[in-house]
Amino acid sequence: MKTFIQFSIFMLIATLAIVLAVILGDRGAWYFAWLIGTVMIVLIAAAGGALLDAQDERAMASATEREHGQH
Repeated sequence: MKTFIQFSIFMLIATLAIVLAVILGDRGAWYFAWLIGTVMIVLIAAAGGALLDAQDERAMASATEREHGQH
């Protein structure tokens, strides 16, 4: 049943994409590029934030180890 639901959802998404492509016509490629670009910017910013947090945690752990004389 789960596979059928997933198939139905993907079929609905594909149908929606085809309908939008027909409606938008030549402008569709521009909207697609804008959408993909926006998603990429958000994902890159989130990855940068996650990396910064990981670096901060590692730096704090190193500082704590140095304070306690553990190396």
